[in-house]
Amino acid sequence: MSDPQPSMFDGSVLSDVRDPYPMFAAMRQAQRVPSVDVQGLTFHLLLRYDDVAAAFKMPDVFSSKIMRQVMGPVMGRTILEMDGREHTMHRGLLSHAFRPQAIERCRTTIVEPLVDDLVGRIRRNGKRADLVAQLTTTYPLIVIAKLAGVPIDDYAQFQRWSLAIIGYRNTHPEPGLAASRALKEYLAPVVAQRRAEPKEDLISDLVQAEVDGHRLSDDEIFAFLLLLLPAGAETTFRLLGNVLYALLRHPEALDLVRSDRSHLHWALEETLRWEPPLLGTARMTTRAVTVGDTEIPADARVSIMMGPANRDEAHYPDADRFDIHRHADDHLSFGLGKHFCLGYHLARLEVTSAVNAVLDHLPNLRLDAQEECWIQGVSFRSPNKLPVVFDG
Repeated sequence: MSDPQPSMFDGSVLSDVRDPYPMFAAMRQAQRVPSVDVQGLTFHLLLRYDDVAAAFKMPDVFSSKIMRQVMGPVMGRTILEMDGREHTMHRGLLSHAFRPQAIERCRTTIVEPLVDDLVGRIRRNGKRADLVAQLTTTYPLIVIAKLAGVPIDDYAQFQRWSLAIIGYRNTHPEPGLAASRALKEYLAPVVAQRRAEPKEDLISDLVQAEVDGHRLSDDEIFAFLLLLLPAGAETTFRLLGNVLYALLRHPEALDLVRSDRSHLHWALEETLRWEPPLLGTARMTTRAVTVGDTEIPADARVSIMMGPANRDEAHYPDADRFDIHRHADDHLSFGLGKHFCLGYHLARLEVTSAVNAVLDHLPNLRLDAQEECWIQGVSFRSPNKLPVVFDG
């Protein structure tokens, strides 16, 4: 790869870069904590497994407050940017909506019926499909909308809003800001209705949740929904695409999962290690901190790079190889510590249900040899398409 840095670090989260990992490996081997410039700002990169894990476990030093600059203008004040007691309180309020019984209810009432219907349509429409266009891009957004209780008539419009919010740039902010305003206007009457007449959905859970006498305000609920609807659907659709891609690219693993679904657990774990949907996240130091032989100053911007850390050859032998038999579940893709992903149970449910439905309803599924596909992206990674063929 020639001169990868300009395309890798130009601030674009939806880049078409195919394989950033060789570059990150070279950077990791050359320097403990390299630094790069992104739109005129210097970021220190944590690329080693041990360094990334340690940073996640030190939220008092590697603060999330920088997320206010990154996504605050389009999402408002979300749990992503909170630290300390404030984060603990809000996580307690939000976690009520993701309690195990709520997720299990979601399995039987929303997830499995929906994905069975979507995959059934694929089978009825012939023996060829693009699983990205016909399944992965829409399915997680519909799940989250139904779970939240948001009545969506135009999912294509919601996808456009989501992409604009996720792709928000400080240099070109207006599309993301406009999408944020439109989505908030769409959600406002729904939240007001749930305050007046709660139902069995996530928004009703949010308006009724209480911790230590504190309840979420409308602005706090809007901020969480503006995070959940675009970001939650975005990462899950990319994760599902990556799992399907990994299995289709490794037929022996696909056959193993097809014959014994207990192996799907390890296929998902290995995909999360090998190709997570999100490569990294941002932090800011509250004080000077030494990582190895490098001192990172106070108030420094830090990129905690989970994807490259998951391929650290010092932690995982033959780290670039997808291996369903690796049985490693200590990847860093959901984070660690207090900021461990709140929606990981839902993401796992959505992905495993979808893969099971695809294998149940599309016999002898395989990649279409007539078309090429690949995983691409910088901040977010997933297949550009998944052209498949299957037996009738």
